[in-house]
Amino acid sequence: MTRAELEQELNGMLAVSRGWALAQTSWNATEADDVLQASVLKLLDGRARFDGRSSFRTFVFGVIRQTARERRRRALVRSVILLRPIARDELAPRELAHGEGAPDARLDHSRESARLVAALAQLPARQREILHLVFYADLTIEEAARVAGVALGTARTHYARGKQKLRELLGDLAHAGDANV
Repeated sequence: MTRAELEQELNGMLAVSRGWALAQTSWNATEADDVLQASVLKLLDGRARFDGRSSFRTFVFGVIRQTARERRRRALVRSVILLRPIARDELAPRELAHGEGAPDARLDHSRESARLVAALAQLPARQREILHLVFYADLTIEEAARVAGVALGTARTHYARGKQKLRELLGDLAHAGDANV
């Protein structure tokens, strides 16, 4: 793959790659941007080379995941050396700003997004990761397994259990929301 082709592919994946970087950094936008930039630099300068064993998209997500892990590990080492705690941003419901549509529709969409984020936050990390890769990043379960570094059967189990738990949580949240009205 030439550098021009690589740049073109990366530009086409920028939005979904940023979403994946956000998921890998507990929704810390600044950290996600740093991880994404470091990942793109690894790809462009040849430190991470695509060998065709998976789809390009799966490969890029793996590079982003590995870069986020490296940054967390460095932060941990730094915090131990400096004997100070690591600052962590917890995944919390956040309302998204939407530029178009009627105010009521934006509010409903914002509430639904907050409900979904709250439900996702209650899932175990691996289930949340697999669901994110399959639904948001549009990967197959097999590709998600490669990115997550787990066996295909394990990914299928996390996918099925995550969907079931999400259904239960969203049902519970819907009933709790009805009681508040």
